[in-house]
Amino acid sequence: MSRTTKPVNRIQQNLLASAERRLLNWMCARLPASISPDDLTTLGFVGAIIISAGYIFSLWNVHWLWLSIAGYFVHWLGDSLDGSIARYRKIERPKFGYFIDHSTDALANMIFLIGLGVSPFVRLDVSLFALAGYFMLSIHAFLAARVVSEMRLSYLAGGPTELRLILITMTLLMIFVGKAPSFVAEFSSYDLFVGGVGILMVVLFIIQTTKTARDLLRHGEL
Repeated sequence: MSRTTKPVNRIQQNLLASAERRLLNWMCARLPASISPDDLTTLGFVGAIIISAGYIFSLWNVHWLWLSIAGYFVHWLGDSLDGSIARYRKIERPKFGYFIDHSTDALANMIFLIGLGVSPFVRLDVSLFALAGYFMLSIHAFLAARVVSEMRLSYLAGGPTELRLILITMTLLMIFVGKAPSFVAEFSSYDLFVGGVGILMVVLFIIQTTKTARDLLRHGEL
Protein backbone atom coordinates (compact mmCIF):
# COMPACT_ATOMS: atom_id res chain seq x y z
CA MET A 1 0.00 0.00 0.00
CA SER A 2 1.43 3.39 -0.98
CA ARG A 3 1.51 6.24 1.49
CA THR A 4 1.29 9.94 0.66
CA THR A 5 4.44 11.76 1.69
CA LYS A 6 3.90 15.00 3.55
CA PRO A 7 5.71 17.96 1.92
CA VAL A 8 8.81 19.04 3.81
CA ASN A 9 8.50 22.47 5.43
CA ARG A 10 11.71 24.48 4.96
CA ILE A 11 12.34 26.59 8.08
CA GLN A 12 14.64 29.52 7.30
CA GLN A 13 14.61 32.39 9.80
CA ASN A 14 18.13 33.78 9.52
CA LEU A 15 18.69 37.54 9.65
CA LEU A 16 19.56 37.94 5.96
CA ALA A 17 16.95 35.49 4.60
CA SER A 18 14.57 38.09 3.11
CA ALA A 19 17.27 40.24 1.52
CA GLU A 20 19.11 37.17 0.24
CA ARG A 21 15.90 35.75 -1.25
CA ARG A 22 15.25 38.99 -3.16
CA LEU A 23 18.81 38.96 -4.50
CA LEU A 24 18.61 35.30 -5.51
CA ASN A 25 15.28 35.81 -7.27
CA TRP A 26 16.79 38.76 -9.15
CA MET A 27 19.75 36.61 -10.19
CA CYS A 28 17.55 33.65 -11.16
CA ALA A 29 15.56 35.87 -13.55
CA ARG A 30 18.79 36.87 -15.32
CA LEU A 31 20.76 33.65 -15.25
CA PRO A 32 21.36 32.18 -18.74
CA ALA A 33 19.14 29.20 -19.51
CA SER A 34 22.24 27.18 -20.39
CA ILE A 35 23.33 27.18 -16.71
CA SER A 36 21.70 24.27 -14.89
CA PRO A 37 21.26 23.55 -11.16
CA ASP A 38 23.91 20.84 -11.49
CA ASP A 39 26.35 23.41 -12.89
CA LEU A 40 25.74 25.60 -9.85
CA THR A 41 26.16 22.68 -7.43
CA THR A 42 29.50 21.99 -9.10
CA LEU A 43 30.42 25.68 -8.81
CA GLY A 44 29.69 25.63 -5.08
CA PHE A 45 31.91 22.57 -4.67
CA VAL A 46 34.72 24.26 -6.60
CA GLY A 47 34.30 27.22 -4.24
CA ALA A 48 34.98 24.95 -1.27
CA ILE A 49 38.17 23.69 -2.93
CA ILE A 50 39.26 27.31 -3.51
CA ILE A 51 38.61 28.14 0.17
CA SER A 52 40.66 25.15 1.29
CA ALA A 53 43.50 25.94 -1.12
CA GLY A 54 43.77 29.50 0.17
CA TYR A 55 44.02 28.32 3.78
CA ILE A 56 46.63 25.67 2.91
CA PHE A 57 48.75 28.05 0.81
CA SER A 58 48.73 30.55 3.69
CA LEU A 59 51.38 28.30 5.21
CA TRP A 60 53.76 30.06 2.80
CA ASN A 61 52.19 33.49 2.44
CA VAL A 62 49.32 35.00 4.40
CA HIS A 63 48.01 36.83 1.34
CA TRP A 64 46.84 33.51 -0.10
CA LEU A 65 43.93 33.98 2.31
CA TRP A 66 42.44 36.40 -0.23
CA LEU A 67 41.90 33.30 -2.34
CA SER A 68 39.86 31.78 0.49
CA ILE A 69 37.74 34.93 0.72
CA ALA A 70 37.06 34.77 -3.02
CA GLY A 71 36.21 31.10 -2.57
CA TYR A 72 33.54 31.94 0.00
CA PHE A 73 31.75 34.11 -2.57
CA VAL A 74 32.02 31.39 -5.23
CA HIS A 75 30.72 28.82 -2.75
CA TRP A 76 27.79 31.07 -1.75
CA LEU A 77 26.90 31.66 -5.40
CA GLY A 78 26.76 27.99 -6.29
CA ASP A 79 25.35 26.68 -3.03
CA SER A 80 22.57 29.27 -2.81
CA LEU A 81 21.58 29.38 -6.46
CA ASP A 82 21.37 25.66 -7.35
CA GLY A 83 18.15 25.00 -5.46
CA SER A 84 16.85 28.52 -6.08
CA ILE A 85 17.12 28.22 -9.86
CA ALA A 86 15.48 24.79 -9.80
CA ARG A 87 12.51 26.16 -7.87
CA TYR A 88 12.37 29.31 -10.02
CA ARG A 89 12.29 27.29 -13.25
CA LYS A 90 10.00 24.65 -11.67
CA ILE A 91 12.41 21.85 -12.54
CA GLU A 92 12.88 20.49 -9.01
CA ARG A 93 14.07 16.92 -8.60
CA PRO A 94 12.98 16.23 -5.00
CA LYS A 95 14.93 12.98 -4.60
CA PHE A 96 17.98 13.38 -6.85
CA GLY A 97 18.42 17.10 -6.12
CA TYR A 98 18.07 16.62 -2.37
CA PHE A 99 20.52 13.70 -2.37
CA ILE A 100 23.20 15.31 -4.55
CA ASP A 101 22.93 18.78 -2.98
CA HIS A 102 23.37 17.64 0.61
CA SER A 103 25.97 14.99 -0.24
CA THR A 104 28.03 17.62 -2.05
CA ASP A 105 27.60 20.05 0.86
CA ALA A 106 28.98 17.46 3.29
CA LEU A 107 32.06 16.80 1.16
CA ALA A 108 32.59 20.51 0.48
CA ASN A 109 32.48 21.43 4.16
CA MET A 110 34.89 18.63 5.02
CA ILE A 111 37.33 19.88 2.37
CA PHE A 112 37.35 23.51 3.46
CA LEU A 113 37.48 22.72 7.21
CA ILE A 114 40.44 20.40 6.68
CA GLY A 115 42.11 23.23 4.75
CA LEU A 116 41.39 25.59 7.66
CA GLY A 117 42.92 23.06 10.06
CA VAL A 118 46.06 22.73 7.94
CA SER A 119 46.52 26.53 7.92
CA PRO A 120 48.86 28.11 10.49
CA PHE A 121 45.92 29.79 12.24
CA VAL A 122 43.63 26.96 13.43
CA ARG A 123 44.58 23.57 14.86
CA LEU A 124 43.45 20.57 12.82
CA ASP A 125 41.83 18.85 15.81
CA VAL A 126 39.78 21.98 16.53
CA SER A 127 38.71 22.28 12.91
CA LEU A 128 37.72 18.59 12.79
CA PHE A 129 35.70 19.02 15.98
CA ALA A 130 33.77 21.84 14.31
CA LEU A 131 33.25 19.52 11.33
CA ALA A 132 31.83 16.86 13.64
CA GLY A 133 29.43 19.44 15.11
CA TYR A 134 28.31 20.39 11.60
CA PHE A 135 27.71 16.74 10.70
CA MET A 136 25.69 16.17 13.89
CA LEU A 137 23.44 19.16 13.19
CA SER A 138 23.07 18.02 9.57
CA ILE A 139 22.06 14.54 10.71
CA HIS A 140 19.36 16.06 12.90
CA ALA A 141 18.06 18.16 10.00
CA PHE A 142 17.86 15.12 7.70
CA LEU A 143 16.16 12.98 10.37
CA ALA A 144 13.66 15.75 11.15
CA ALA A 145 12.84 16.05 7.45
CA ARG A 146 11.97 12.36 7.49
CA VAL A 147 10.06 12.05 10.78
CA VAL A 148 8.36 15.46 11.18
CA SER A 149 8.62 16.82 7.61
CA GLU A 150 10.63 19.87 8.68
CA MET A 151 13.99 20.93 7.27
CA ARG A 152 15.55 23.56 9.52
CA LEU A 153 18.00 25.73 7.57
CA SER A 154 18.82 28.23 10.32
CA TYR A 155 19.46 28.30 14.05
CA LEU A 156 19.54 31.27 16.43
CA ALA A 157 18.74 33.63 13.53
CA GLY A 158 21.83 32.42 11.71
CA GLY A 159 22.23 30.29 8.61
CA PRO A 160 24.93 29.36 6.08
CA THR A 161 25.16 32.91 4.68
CA GLU A 162 25.68 34.49 8.10
CA LEU A 163 28.27 31.84 8.94
CA ARG A 164 30.15 32.54 5.71
CA LEU A 165 30.24 36.26 6.54
CA ILE A 166 31.59 35.46 10.01
CA LEU A 167 34.27 33.20 8.53
CA ILE A 168 35.20 35.88 5.99
CA THR A 169 35.60 38.33 8.88
CA MET A 170 37.79 35.84 10.74
CA THR A 171 39.91 35.35 7.61
CA LEU A 172 40.34 39.10 7.22
CA LEU A 173 41.57 39.24 10.81
CA MET A 174 44.08 36.53 9.96
CA ILE A 175 45.38 38.72 7.12
CA PHE A 176 45.55 42.02 8.98
CA VAL A 177 46.15 40.89 12.58
CA GLY A 178 48.01 37.64 12.00
CA LYS A 179 48.21 34.88 14.56
CA ALA A 180 46.09 35.93 17.51
CA PRO A 181 47.40 34.66 20.85
CA SER A 182 45.20 33.66 23.75
CA PHE A 183 45.69 32.72 27.36
CA VAL A 184 44.10 29.26 27.06
CA ALA A 185 46.87 26.64 26.84
CA GLU A 186 48.07 26.25 23.25
CA PHE A 187 44.85 27.46 21.65
CA SER A 188 44.82 30.67 19.61
CA SER A 189 41.86 33.05 19.54
CA TYR A 190 40.92 31.51 16.18
CA ASP A 191 40.98 28.05 17.78
CA LEU A 192 38.66 29.25 20.51
CA PHE A 193 36.25 30.75 18.01
CA VAL A 194 36.14 27.74 15.69
CA GLY A 195 35.94 25.36 18.64
CA GLY A 196 33.19 27.51 20.16
CA VAL A 197 31.18 27.23 16.95
CA GLY A 198 31.64 23.46 17.11
CA ILE A 199 30.45 23.35 20.73
CA LEU A 200 27.43 25.49 19.84
CA MET A 201 26.46 23.11 17.04
CA VAL A 202 26.73 20.11 19.37
CA VAL A 203 24.58 21.87 21.97
CA LEU A 204 22.00 22.78 19.31
CA PHE A 205 21.96 19.15 18.18
CA ILE A 206 21.21 17.99 21.72
CA ILE A 207 18.50 20.63 22.24
CA GLN A 208 16.79 20.04 18.90
CA THR A 209 16.99 16.25 19.23
CA THR A 210 15.45 16.38 22.70
CA LYS A 211 12.69 18.73 21.55
CA THR A 212 11.83 16.61 18.51
CA ALA A 213 11.77 13.40 20.57
CA ARG A 214 9.44 15.00 23.14
CA ASP A 215 7.13 16.29 20.40
CA LEU A 216 6.94 12.82 18.85
CA LEU A 217 6.06 11.26 22.20
CA ARG A 218 3.53 13.98 23.01
CA HIS A 219 1.67 13.43 19.74
CA GLY A 220 1.92 9.66 19.94
CA GLU A 221 3.99 9.42 16.75
CA LEU A 222 5.85 6.24 17.61
